[in-house]
Amino acid sequence: MVVPKYQVGGLTVAVVSDGTMWRDGGAVFGAVPKVMWSRVAESNERNEVPLGLNCLLVESNGKTVLIDTGYGDKNVALLKKRGIPVEHGRLMSVLDGMGVKAGDVDIVINSHLHSDHCGWNTRRVGDSLKPTFPNARYYIQRAEWEAALHPNDRSRAGYDQENLLPLEATGQVEFLEGEQQVTPDIRVVEAPGHTADHASVVISNSGETAVYLGDLVHHAVQLERSAWVCAYDDLPLVSMETKRKIVAEAVAKQHLLICAHNTFPGVARLQTNDGKTQYVAETASA
Repeated sequence: MVVPKYQVGGLTVAVVSDGTMWRDGGAVFGAVPKVMWSRVAESNERNEVPLGLNCLLVESNGKTVLIDTGYGDKNVALLKKRGIPVEHGRLMSVLDGMGVKAGDVDIVINSHLHSDHCGWNTRRVGDSLKPTFPNARYYIQRAEWEAALHPNDRSRAGYDQENLLPLEATGQVEFLEGEQQVTPDIRVVEAPGHTADHASVVISNSGETAVYLGDLVHHAVQLERSAWVCAYDDLPLVSMETKRKIVAEAVAKQHLLICAHNTFPGVARLQTNDGKTQYVAETASA
Protein backbone atom coordinates (compact mmCIF):
# COMPACT_ATOMS: atom_id res chain seq x y z
CA MET A 1 0.00 0.00 0.00
CA VAL A 2 1.22 3.48 -0.86
CA VAL A 3 1.52 5.55 2.32
CA PRO A 4 0.56 9.18 1.65
CA LYS A 5 2.65 11.77 3.47
CA TYR A 6 1.97 15.43 4.21
CA GLN A 7 4.24 18.23 5.36
CA VAL A 8 3.34 20.19 8.47
CA GLY A 9 6.15 22.70 8.74
CA GLY A 10 9.28 20.60 9.12
CA LEU A 11 7.36 17.47 10.12
CA THR A 12 6.26 14.65 7.85
CA VAL A 13 2.88 13.18 8.75
CA ALA A 14 2.12 9.75 7.28
CA VAL A 15 -1.42 8.36 7.10
CA VAL A 16 -1.23 4.65 7.85
CA SER A 17 -4.32 2.54 7.27
CA ASP A 18 -5.66 -0.40 9.20
CA GLY A 19 -8.07 -0.99 6.31
CA THR A 20 -11.80 -0.43 6.10
CA MET A 21 -14.83 -1.34 8.20
CA TRP A 22 -18.50 -1.23 7.22
CA ARG A 23 -21.17 0.30 9.42
CA ASP A 24 -24.92 0.82 9.07
CA GLY A 25 -25.62 4.03 7.18
CA GLY A 26 -28.40 4.99 9.57
CA ALA A 27 -25.98 4.80 12.48
CA VAL A 28 -23.27 6.76 10.67
CA PHE A 29 -25.65 9.58 9.71
CA GLY A 30 -27.95 9.53 12.72
CA ALA A 31 -31.16 11.49 12.33
CA VAL A 32 -30.43 12.35 8.68
CA PRO A 33 -32.78 10.28 6.46
CA LYS A 34 -31.31 7.99 3.82
CA VAL A 35 -32.91 9.97 1.01
CA MET A 36 -30.48 12.76 1.98
CA TRP A 37 -27.30 10.92 3.00
CA SER A 38 -27.47 8.55 0.02
CA ARG A 39 -26.68 11.55 -2.20
CA VAL A 40 -23.19 11.76 -0.69
CA ALA A 41 -22.46 8.18 0.41
CA GLU A 42 -22.94 4.85 -1.32
CA SER A 43 -24.12 1.85 0.67
CA ASN A 44 -24.07 -1.90 0.03
CA GLU A 45 -27.01 -4.30 0.00
CA ARG A 46 -26.96 -4.39 3.81
CA ASN A 47 -27.29 -0.60 4.01
CA GLU A 48 -23.69 -0.33 5.23
CA VAL A 49 -21.24 2.41 4.27
CA PRO A 50 -17.44 2.00 4.23
CA LEU A 51 -15.41 3.80 6.89
CA GLY A 52 -11.67 4.21 6.69
CA LEU A 53 -9.45 3.25 9.60
CA ASN A 54 -6.91 6.05 9.22
CA CYS A 55 -4.11 6.38 11.77
CA LEU A 56 -1.09 8.70 11.82
CA LEU A 57 2.64 8.15 12.13
CA VAL A 58 4.80 11.16 13.00
CA GLU A 59 8.45 11.62 13.94
CA SER A 60 8.63 14.38 16.55
CA ASN A 61 11.49 15.42 18.79
CA GLY A 62 13.31 12.14 18.18
CA LYS A 63 10.21 10.09 19.02
CA THR A 64 8.16 7.84 16.73
CA VAL A 65 4.52 8.67 17.49
CA LEU A 66 1.50 6.59 16.41
CA ILE A 67 -1.91 8.26 16.72
CA ASP A 68 -4.73 5.71 17.05
CA THR A 69 -4.16 2.05 16.25
CA GLY A 70 -7.17 0.98 14.17
CA TYR A 71 -9.34 -2.08 14.71
CA GLY A 72 -6.56 -4.63 15.05
CA ASP A 73 -6.68 -8.30 14.17
CA LYS A 74 -7.98 -10.00 17.32
CA ASN A 75 -11.48 -10.48 15.85
CA VAL A 76 -10.41 -11.43 12.33
CA ALA A 77 -10.53 -15.23 12.77
CA LEU A 78 -13.99 -15.09 14.37
CA LEU A 79 -15.40 -12.88 11.61
CA LYS A 80 -14.01 -15.11 8.91
CA LYS A 81 -15.50 -18.15 10.64
CA ARG A 82 -18.88 -16.40 10.49
CA GLY A 83 -18.41 -15.70 6.78
CA ILE A 84 -18.13 -11.94 7.30
CA PRO A 85 -15.74 -10.18 4.88
CA VAL A 86 -12.72 -8.74 6.69
CA GLU A 87 -11.02 -5.61 5.39
CA HIS A 88 -9.18 -4.47 8.51
CA GLY A 89 -6.20 -5.56 10.62
CA ARG A 90 -3.57 -4.30 8.16
CA LEU A 91 -1.78 -1.64 10.19
CA MET A 92 1.22 -3.70 11.26
CA SER A 93 1.84 -4.85 7.68
CA VAL A 94 1.75 -1.23 6.52
CA LEU A 95 4.21 -0.17 9.22
CA ASP A 96 6.46 -3.12 8.39
CA GLY A 97 6.44 -2.04 4.74
CA MET A 98 7.68 1.37 5.90
CA GLY A 99 10.49 -0.25 7.86
CA VAL A 100 8.85 0.55 11.20
CA LYS A 101 8.89 -2.30 13.70
CA ALA A 102 6.65 -2.55 16.75
CA GLY A 103 9.61 -1.89 19.01
CA ASP A 104 10.40 1.36 17.16
CA VAL A 105 7.22 3.11 18.34
CA ASP A 106 7.89 5.35 21.35
CA ILE A 107 4.48 6.94 21.88
CA VAL A 108 0.91 5.81 21.14
CA ILE A 109 -1.92 8.32 21.49
CA ASN A 110 -5.54 7.12 21.56
CA SER A 111 -8.16 9.72 20.64
CA HIS A 112 -10.61 7.56 22.58
CA LEU A 113 -11.00 3.89 23.43
CA HIS A 114 -13.65 2.52 21.08
CA SER A 115 -12.37 -0.72 19.61
CA ASP A 116 -11.79 0.66 16.11
CA HIS A 117 -9.30 3.21 17.47
CA CYS A 118 -7.25 1.10 19.86
CA GLY A 119 -7.44 -2.43 18.48
CA TRP A 120 -3.72 -2.70 17.82
CA ASN A 121 -2.90 -1.45 21.32
CA THR A 122 -2.54 -5.15 22.09
CA ARG A 123 -2.08 -8.37 20.18
CA ARG A 124 -2.53 -12.04 20.90
CA VAL A 125 0.69 -13.96 21.54
CA GLY A 126 -0.19 -17.62 21.98
CA ASP A 127 -2.85 -17.71 24.69
CA SER A 128 -1.88 -14.31 26.10
CA LEU A 129 -2.52 -10.69 25.23
CA LYS A 130 0.50 -8.40 25.12
CA PRO A 131 1.03 -4.72 24.27
CA THR A 132 1.76 -4.56 20.55
CA PHE A 133 4.33 -1.80 21.03
CA PRO A 134 6.57 -3.03 23.85
CA ASN A 135 8.65 0.15 24.22
CA ALA A 136 5.82 2.68 23.89
CA ARG A 137 4.06 4.86 26.40
CA TYR A 138 0.33 4.89 25.69
CA TYR A 139 -1.28 8.33 26.21
CA ILE A 140 -4.96 8.06 27.14
CA GLN A 141 -7.43 10.40 28.81
CA ARG A 142 -7.93 9.12 32.35
CA ALA A 143 -11.70 9.73 32.30
CA GLU A 144 -12.00 7.87 28.98
CA TRP A 145 -10.12 4.94 30.51
CA GLU A 146 -12.53 4.87 33.43
CA ALA A 147 -15.51 5.03 31.07
CA ALA A 148 -14.13 2.08 29.11
CA LEU A 149 -13.54 -0.03 32.21
CA HIS A 150 -16.95 0.84 33.70
CA PRO A 151 -19.28 1.15 30.68
CA ASN A 152 -23.02 1.70 30.84
CA ASP A 153 -25.65 -0.18 28.86
CA ARG A 154 -25.31 2.19 25.91
CA SER A 155 -21.51 2.33 25.76
CA ARG A 156 -20.65 -1.29 26.56
CA ALA A 157 -20.61 -2.53 22.96
CA GLY A 158 -18.07 0.10 21.92
CA TYR A 159 -15.32 -0.88 24.34
CA ASP A 160 -13.16 -4.01 24.58
CA GLN A 161 -11.02 -4.30 27.68
CA GLU A 162 -8.65 -6.68 25.86
CA ASN A 163 -7.27 -3.53 24.23
CA LEU A 164 -6.58 -1.93 27.60
CA LEU A 165 -5.84 -4.19 30.57
CA PRO A 166 -2.54 -5.61 29.23
CA LEU A 167 -1.22 -2.03 29.08
CA GLU A 168 -2.08 -1.50 32.72
CA ALA A 169 -0.39 -4.76 33.65
CA THR A 170 2.90 -3.65 32.06
CA GLY A 171 2.66 -0.10 33.42
CA GLN A 172 2.78 1.49 29.97
CA VAL A 173 -0.18 3.87 30.33
CA GLU A 174 0.32 7.62 30.69
CA PHE A 175 -2.96 9.15 31.85
CA LEU A 176 -3.92 12.58 30.55
CA GLU A 177 -6.07 15.09 32.37
CA GLY A 178 -7.60 17.19 29.60
CA GLU A 179 -5.33 19.18 27.28
CA GLN A 180 -1.66 18.21 27.39
CA GLN A 181 1.51 18.65 25.35
CA VAL A 182 3.01 15.25 24.52
CA THR A 183 5.99 16.43 22.44
CA PRO A 184 6.98 19.98 21.47
CA ASP A 185 5.00 19.47 18.23
CA ILE A 186 2.06 17.35 19.40
CA ARG A 187 -0.73 18.38 21.75
CA VAL A 188 -3.78 16.38 22.83
CA VAL A 189 -6.88 18.58 23.18
CA GLU A 190 -10.35 17.92 24.53
CA ALA A 191 -12.95 17.39 21.79
CA PRO A 192 -16.03 16.04 23.59
CA GLY A 193 -19.23 14.78 22.04
CA HIS A 194 -18.57 11.39 20.50
CA THR A 195 -17.71 10.40 24.04
CA ALA A 196 -17.56 12.75 26.99
CA ASP A 197 -13.75 12.55 27.08
CA HIS A 198 -12.98 12.15 23.39
CA ALA A 199 -9.83 13.98 22.27
CA SER A 200 -8.33 15.30 19.06
CA VAL A 201 -4.61 15.64 18.38
CA VAL A 202 -3.02 18.90 17.18
CA ILE A 203 0.30 18.76 15.32
CA SER A 204 2.05 22.12 14.94
CA ASN A 205 5.45 23.01 13.52
CA SER A 206 6.95 26.14 11.95
CA GLY A 207 3.62 27.97 11.88
CA GLU A 208 1.63 25.16 10.25
CA THR A 209 -0.99 23.00 11.95
CA ALA A 210 -2.72 19.68 11.31
CA VAL A 211 -5.55 18.29 13.42
CA TYR A 212 -6.34 14.59 13.74
CA LEU A 213 -10.08 14.71 14.45
CA GLY A 214 -10.65 11.21 15.79
CA ASP A 215 -14.40 10.59 15.72
CA LEU A 216 -15.49 14.20 15.62
CA VAL A 217 -16.86 13.21 12.20
CA HIS A 218 -17.40 9.90 10.42
CA HIS A 219 -17.87 11.26 6.89
CA ALA A 220 -16.57 14.32 5.05
CA VAL A 221 -20.04 15.83 4.69
CA GLN A 222 -20.33 16.08 8.48
CA LEU A 223 -17.61 18.75 8.37
CA GLU A 224 -19.64 20.74 5.87
CA ARG A 225 -22.95 20.43 7.75
CA SER A 226 -22.75 21.02 11.48
CA ALA A 227 -26.16 19.46 12.23
CA TRP A 228 -25.16 16.12 10.70
CA VAL A 229 -23.83 14.00 13.56
CA CYS A 230 -23.41 10.29 14.04
CA ALA A 231 -25.88 8.18 16.02
CA TYR A 232 -22.88 6.71 17.84
CA ASP A 233 -22.20 10.08 19.49
CA ASP A 234 -22.99 9.95 23.20
CA LEU A 235 -23.51 13.73 23.36
CA PRO A 236 -24.70 14.89 19.92
CA LEU A 237 -25.37 18.51 20.89
CA VAL A 238 -21.90 18.73 22.40
CA SER A 239 -20.50 17.16 19.21
CA MET A 240 -22.11 19.91 17.16
CA GLU A 241 -20.61 22.65 19.32
CA THR A 242 -17.14 21.07 19.34
CA LYS A 243 -17.29 20.67 15.58
CA ARG A 244 -18.35 24.29 15.04
CA LYS A 245 -15.33 25.55 16.99
CA ILE A 246 -12.82 23.31 15.23
CA VAL A 247 -14.30 23.99 11.78
CA ALA A 248 -14.29 27.76 12.31
CA GLU A 249 -10.63 27.72 13.32
CA ALA A 250 -9.71 25.34 10.49
CA VAL A 251 -11.31 27.64 7.92
CA ALA A 252 -9.76 30.78 9.37
CA LYS A 253 -6.24 29.35 9.74
CA GLN A 254 -6.34 26.77 6.92
CA HIS A 255 -5.47 23.87 9.18
CA LEU A 256 -4.91 20.50 7.62
CA LEU A 257 -7.60 18.10 8.88
CA ILE A 258 -7.14 14.33 9.12
CA CYS A 259 -10.37 12.37 9.49
CA ALA A 260 -10.15 8.91 11.02
CA HIS A 261 -13.07 7.42 9.10
CA ASN A 262 -13.19 9.33 5.83
CA THR A 263 -12.21 7.45 2.70
CA PHE A 264 -8.46 6.83 2.90
CA PRO A 265 -6.41 8.91 3.43
CA GLY A 266 -9.08 11.33 4.72
CA VAL A 267 -6.94 14.50 4.59
CA ALA A 268 -8.42 17.85 3.60
CA ARG A 269 -8.72 21.57 4.19
CA LEU A 270 -11.96 23.51 4.51
CA GLN A 271 -12.94 26.47 2.39
CA THR A 272 -15.97 28.72 2.39
CA ASN A 273 -17.85 29.58 -0.79
CA ASP A 274 -20.99 31.71 -0.73
CA GLY A 275 -21.21 31.15 3.00
CA LYS A 276 -21.01 27.35 2.69
CA THR A 277 -18.21 25.22 4.07
CA GLN A 278 -16.57 22.91 1.54
CA TYR A 279 -14.34 19.91 2.13
CA VAL A 280 -11.38 20.00 -0.27
CA ALA A 281 -9.19 16.91 -0.34
CA GLU A 282 -5.47 17.60 0.10
CA THR A 283 -2.94 16.11 -2.30
CA ALA A 284 -0.19 14.19 -0.56
CA SER A 285 3.29 15.64 -0.76
CA ALA A 286 4.82 12.18 -1.16
